[in-house]
Amino acid sequence: MADGTDQKSSNQMWGGRFASGPSAIMEEINASIGFDKKLYAQDIRGSMAHAAMLASKGIISPEDKDKITDGLNTILSEIESGSFEFSRKLEDIHMNIEARLATLIGTAAGRLHTARSRNDQVALDFRLWVKEELQKTEGMLTALIAAFLDRAEENADTVMPGFTHLQTAQPVTFGHHCMAYVEMFGRDRARVRHAIEHMDESPIGAAALAGTGYPIDRHMTAKALGFREPTRNSIDTVSDRDFALEFLSIASICATHLSRLAEEIVIWSTPQFGFIRLSDAFSTGSSIMPQKKNPDAAELVRAKTGRINGSLIALLTVMKGLPLAYSKDMQEDKEQVFDAAESLELAIAAMTGMIRDLEVRKDRMRAAAGSGYSTATDLADWLVREAGLPFRDAHHVTGNAVALAEKKGCDLADLSLEELQAIHPGITKGVFDVLSVEASVASRTSFGGTAPSEVKKQIAWWRGRN
Repeated sequence: MADGTDQKSSNQMWGGRFASGPSAIMEEINASIGFDKKLYAQDIRGSMAHAAMLASKGIISPEDKDKITDGLNTILSEIESGSFEFSRKLEDIHMNIEARLATLIGTAAGRLHTARSRNDQVALDFRLWVKEELQKTEGMLTALIAAFLDRAEENADTVMPGFTHLQTAQPVTFGHHCMAYVEMFGRDRARVRHAIEHMDESPIGAAALAGTGYPIDRHMTAKALGFREPTRNSIDTVSDRDFALEFLSIASICATHLSRLAEEIVIWSTPQFGFIRLSDAFSTGSSIMPQKKNPDAAELVRAKTGRINGSLIALLTVMKGLPLAYSKDMQEDKEQVFDAAESLELAIAAMTGMIRDLEVRKDRMRAAAGSGYSTATDLADWLVREAGLPFRDAHHVTGNAVALAEKKGCDLADLSLEELQAIHPGITKGVFDVLSVEASVASRTSFGGTAPSEVKKQIAWWRGRN
């Protein structure tokens, strides 16, 4: 009875989940195999390159290198077929693979870890994974940009209202609006490419933190693994997670752009706007209201931004107080990156599908383009250009014209010449050439402007760059 009471007290102290007290808790907090098994391909690839280098330098025998390579290929096949048994007691992907290798090939397996540490091993695996993920992201962003370029080309002269403060500002073209997102996602892609170049250094060979006394060739392993060169400081190598932070930073900025686009899709697809119709593939219905078509895919893209931003803040917080070199805290880096990568991939893929599938309602865009006296700036510019007024005076005259149109419940183009001349005698019938939305957008021919001719130039430039 006493033994039972003691056992119960122990379990209560450590929590019901942990049957054997402190050692179970240590296993729970220390093990990372539940998530870092995602790095199996990178771990095996790195080990093969390391073994080849050790053999080339005479540190291990060619026979041992061949046994190691054959064993690692067997393990790779086992993992990919689903027959490999991962063990929490072996903590992480590195020890799981090493233990299985020892079972397969015996003592030769122990020679693989010569001249390396789990510190540089995990830095290598993780860096390889992030580099590959960035390359995948680059391709997905290229596909999204291509979808926008197609839409922009189709709608280079489709007029719509341009907004500031979500209030009608000036007429623009939908093609021009699409090209704004091309610029945004183009910057995201440029950041991805820069990050790949920035992180293109191999960590393997830094060992625990001080390098190694074995005559290794780090340039050989760097080349074999597709890196530009090896890292240049062993302490920094094992303590650096900038590449993960850069990935999360890029992901957060890109997710912010996706979220802004998602918000516009949500707004534009409402009956009140009606600028677009989403395809059934990216919409859902209501369980109670049969008329509803909800933009759930866009809303979920918008929500993913919170997860991705949270991952960035989490890893920044983990890293902010760590002394050099490696600390176990850094085990908390991978889940944040893995989750953000999955969320970003899904969000980009969903948005690319939505942009390719959506129906543009040109009639609704055209009707809205002239609302809210969107050509008022064109009237002010005409007064400066044709009547010689200072812009501030022209602004005042235009304000009076808008007030009159508002009082009469009509558009600026519906005011008579006499009414306009009563506001300012310098106004002539030529003013009506600029008061239509089509004339307004056609006049915006400055570099990067909304004129269809300029939009087509920018599309051509991006197609040449893509």
